[in-house]
Amino acid sequence: MLRTLSIRDFVIVDHIELEFSAGFSVLTGETGAGKSILIDALSLTLGGRGDASMVREGAARADICAEFSSTPTCDAWLAEQELDAEESMILLRRVIDNAGRSKAYINGVSATAAQLRELGTLLVDIHGQHAHQSLLHSDTQRHLLDNNAQLGPKAQEVGASYKHWFALRQQRTQFETNAKQVLLERERLEWQVSELDKLRIQPEEWQEITNEHSRLAHAASLIEGAQFALNAISESENPILKQIAVINQKLAKLTEFDEDLQAIVDNLEPARIHLQEATSALNDYLSRVELDPERLRTVEDRVEALHSCARKFHVAPEELPALLVSLSNELAALGEATDLDSMLKMEQAALKQYKALASELSQARIAAAKNLSAAVTNAMQDLSMAGGSFDIALTPIEPSAHGMEHIEFLVAGHAGVAARPLAKVASGGELARIALAISVIASSSTATPTLIFDEVDSGIGGGVAEVVGRLLKRLGQRYQVLCVTHLAQVASQADQHFQVSKTSHAEGTVSQIELLDHKARVEEIARMIGGLEITATTRKHARELLTN
Repeated sequence: MLRTLSIRDFVIVDHIELEFSAGFSVLTGETGAGKSILIDALSLTLGGRGDASMVREGAARADICAEFSSTPTCDAWLAEQELDAEESMILLRRVIDNAGRSKAYINGVSATAAQLRELGTLLVDIHGQHAHQSLLHSDTQRHLLDNNAQLGPKAQEVGASYKHWFALRQQRTQFETNAKQVLLERERLEWQVSELDKLRIQPEEWQEITNEHSRLAHAASLIEGAQFALNAISESENPILKQIAVINQKLAKLTEFDEDLQAIVDNLEPARIHLQEATSALNDYLSRVELDPERLRTVEDRVEALHSCARKFHVAPEELPALLVSLSNELAALGEATDLDSMLKMEQAALKQYKALASELSQARIAAAKNLSAAVTNAMQDLSMAGGSFDIALTPIEPSAHGMEHIEFLVAGHAGVAARPLAKVASGGELARIALAISVIASSSTATPTLIFDEVDSGIGGGVAEVVGRLLKRLGQRYQVLCVTHLAQVASQADQHFQVSKTSHAEGTVSQIELLDHKARVEEIARMIGGLEITATTRKHARELLTN
């Protein structure tokens, strides 16, 4: 829940520190005192849009901090974002300077407005004073029904399935429209792959064939060089190997006279051994290397073929194997995309999956509509609409991203009349009462710990206002409820009462707020009942409201 709210230099607020408790709290005050400004400030910390006009005149920046108790859901979100809460507390902060630049923080760590909004939906649910107007829109009605029944994830799944099916349908229709161009592209790829396939190019072939070509082209020089080395080492009249053996033998005898020669003998022996191994290797090499003009011509033809193909495709010869793989993949993908029968099957399968998911959503919506209709109809009886009824019509439509039904709220203001669309039959007062009933009923199933109602009771009064107050008080037994109200009957039901006032002085106008004790509450409730002139009668009435 919301623990504290600190506001500095915001609109007409210079500095306010508020502490909130659980239960039902109200904020009251004269029109223009700044009641809704407090809700606007809190909305900023929840990721709302801000601009330079929100900075109090003459101030450098507006600074709003809100401290909340965390929940397991919030803890999980914070851990995912690496913004862990400390001691089950969440601190949100928003700073806007007089140039319109905005900064956001979560637990002292810089964050984005989008992160504030995402976390804010887990902490606070705000019902604005114009909620009854948006209730006339079809999208709002659908969202209300889905949110009340917690069908949001299922509706998103249906939307994703529709998007997949629609994309496949577009692909198929586009192919049918552009079939000639697609087929020409396929023919081009088939020719290119065929040309490369004819060469039967192997990975690393270019390196291997160029090495072989170099060896065959210089075979005579290689044989001559190897034979020369072999002769010098072991096959001439006075070969190196024989000379080293003689030197080694002679120095070995001389070591009897000087041991220092032993180190030289030790070095010459490995040299003799290495020369013997080189002799063996040269003999083996000469047995394998031969002049092969026919093989040389074959290799030269292969090198020329690879060169020619590489020039044709504007790549280096060593890149030909990779090019073949790439073109083959393109051809395979295009083959799938140009197989009309396959495309139709994929499209039909996607449509079948969509309809299955949409059908599940429809059944869930039917059940949810029945429950919500009954709950709102029941609430209308206590809101001066006795005999009236509320119904939610689900009319089948063609597949859409939102499902296969159009959702419309219907209302009958009193007994004996047929229910008709909300936008056509509900008066302003009736619409406000229905919107309030839906807000309270929808909030009863929310997981959000703090609910805020910003003058949602406008357009009602008298005994209805007292019923509204009791509804909000009952809701406050399960959630933290904050309500901006101008109705004494609602304010009298609160567990905590804040008064917002406005004072003017030489430096400008400033909004103030204070928590009222019982005596001050009597005065404020009396003001709300009687206006500017507070009499003993209005005070008595105020005390009666507070004791009920």
